[in-house]
Amino acid sequence: MTLVRSFLALAGGVLLTAHMALAQTLPVFAPGETRDTFFGTVVADPYRGLENVSDAKVTAWMQAHADHARRTLDSLPGYAPLRTRIAELDNAVAATVGSVRRVAGGSLFFTRRSATENTLKLYHRSPGGQETRLVDPDEWEKLTGKPHAINYYAPSPDGRLVAFGVSAAGSEDASIYVLETATGKRIGEPINRAQYPEINWRADSASFFYFRQQELQPGTPVTERYRNGRAWLHVVGTDAATDILVGGPGVSPRVAVDPNDFAFVVVVPGSRHALTLVVAGVQQELALYTAPLESVGKPDTPWVRVCDRADKITDFAIHGDDIFLRTYRDSPRFSIIRTPLAAPDVKGAGVVVAASQQVVVGLAAAKDALYIEARDGAVKRIKRLPWGAAAVTEVKLPIEGSARIMSVRPDVDGAIIGLAAWTRAREIYEVDATGKVANTGLQPLGPFDAPTDLEATEVLVKSHDGAMVPLSIIHKRGIKLDGSNPTLLYGYGAYGITEEPGFAAPRLAWLERGGVYAVANVRGSAVYGEDWYKAGYKTTKPNTWKDLIACAEYLIAQKYTSSAKLGILGGSAGGILVGRALTERPDLFAAVVPAVGVLDAVRAETTANGVPNIPEFGTVKKEDEFRALLAMSSYHQIRDQTAYPAVLLIHGVHDPRVDVWQSSKMAARLMAATTSGKPILLDLDYQAGHGIGSTKAQRQQQTADIYAFLLWQTGSPEFQPK
Repeated sequence: MTLVRSFLALAGGVLLTAHMALAQTLPVFAPGETRDTFFGTVVADPYRGLENVSDAKVTAWMQAHADHARRTLDSLPGYAPLRTRIAELDNAVAATVGSVRRVAGGSLFFTRRSATENTLKLYHRSPGGQETRLVDPDEWEKLTGKPHAINYYAPSPDGRLVAFGVSAAGSEDASIYVLETATGKRIGEPINRAQYPEINWRADSASFFYFRQQELQPGTPVTERYRNGRAWLHVVGTDAATDILVGGPGVSPRVAVDPNDFAFVVVVPGSRHALTLVVAGVQQELALYTAPLESVGKPDTPWVRVCDRADKITDFAIHGDDIFLRTYRDSPRFSIIRTPLAAPDVKGAGVVVAASQQVVVGLAAAKDALYIEARDGAVKRIKRLPWGAAAVTEVKLPIEGSARIMSVRPDVDGAIIGLAAWTRAREIYEVDATGKVANTGLQPLGPFDAPTDLEATEVLVKSHDGAMVPLSIIHKRGIKLDGSNPTLLYGYGAYGITEEPGFAAPRLAWLERGGVYAVANVRGSAVYGEDWYKAGYKTTKPNTWKDLIACAEYLIAQKYTSSAKLGILGGSAGGILVGRALTERPDLFAAVVPAVGVLDAVRAETTANGVPNIPEFGTVKKEDEFRALLAMSSYHQIRDQTAYPAVLLIHGVHDPRVDVWQSSKMAARLMAATTSGKPILLDLDYQAGHGIGSTKAQRQQQTADIYAFLLWQTGSPEFQPK
């Protein structure tokens, strides 16, 4: 061991002794004797009591540990300057645009937050360029004392009205409001229980279809929250109690909808047809039904099946009387087929975009063309298929990176796209009807948004079974490969979500301190298509954390870092990834950060959002899936008397997607089991949820918490307590 490493180990020992002394004053949650038996296997759950978050002892324990985490992080000498720097970097850009929607006639609706604002606000821009602020969530906060956020919005086809959802404190429990664009006047009363409404306006711009969760009576199990939802037709200005029921379980004998399914009615401008889209929770494969638009809402709507889940359809776009379908029936990298809505025939549908080495990621229909997202290794491209053309052409973009379709409408030419790279922040471009690209100017670059001193390297890492895992490595130019660089390795690996090139100025606070930032597209993502996704899914889930472990070992072998300098981060389903890497290889990491993480997979389906997630992870009611859930459950893989690395568990108390007790139980179990003396911190935000709807200040604090914790645990001198 070098002199430097000896010093850091000694300094860490002194620090850990001080931390242990402080931690001894914290309350200890007494383990219980709860055990469950599944298919002959007994599963211990000693901290089941922490699931009762309304119990006074539980809330007191959580609050004490949350306060301790806050004091610990705030007391690190480098924390305050780091937080200041993160705010400086984040606030430097004049404005941040969240999303954009176009309507016929040239109007734009978009969300934007200025450098001095804490939340995204909804704006309208007229064809002449005049901007009007329509919705400001801060007005709700002034009335209630709780931070609010715009969860979604949908302008009417003529842009005269806009429907939007607002929720409080990260809960995502939104209600639908409708306002008049010209005056800002609200119309009618809000419609509650609208977390995922998928608002679809009819051509009259006076009515829309939406999805609403069922009303739960007191005492109803939480697992019923997302079951038996219904699709409705609402006329603006009328009482929601008079809305017409158009979709859901048992509504139509022609449409198969399970109580666990979500059934949305979809309409697009210029089409005489409507769709019922039936989604089985988070399952990728779709079931689609079509009917004449004018018949929807009338008795016995003549729905006809377009496809079911066995047809391997995962996305669609409608143009006139045709539907274009993304499918992996011919290739795991997907193709696009077409069939008429008047007489759908998926099996006989013609191929309009053949499968290739590139992965077809998404599609959208504009007035001029079908627009396609295609992944080519680490690069995401945009392609066009003009109506009537025989061949796809690629849109020439100003930089290579991640291109994403932001707004396309069947009654408007062209597309609005976002374009970013690992070393350049996202800008918003418009593609016109000829395929020409121009910067809209909607998203300006800030002074830190296009640094010239960063390097991004793409490599392939051999995993445990020979699979080659894409790894992106970003750092300051000229760093020494001597194993001394603090390194943050990030991954996700679920739902087929791929980590694409992207840049955020606050990341510079890590990189300018000599840090390396690495992103692994482990199996469970879809970087190579459907096969790569399904190779990290249910019973194949161990590949995800084994891929991450291989990437960690690569970074160490190539001298980017060492075990004493390496931290890993994963959020939500990425909690499975980093939690299992932690429990399988506790020797490999200095620190681990699961954020709003799924950490007790065995108990996940007892929660409201656990039910819709069964298609992704499995159910304890099937033996093979139970064993897969047990294998991916980090909480159940913790071993007593084991030297675990430092762990920072981040969670919003109002999280509707992953219950906060997932982190609480993991924290309690680690505290009881670890022998390393390294800190296990439970960092809770009582005004947040899953991160959706968090304010800018909340995001800045969370970034500072993660970086400070990792810099502390990887030995950066300025973060060592005196």
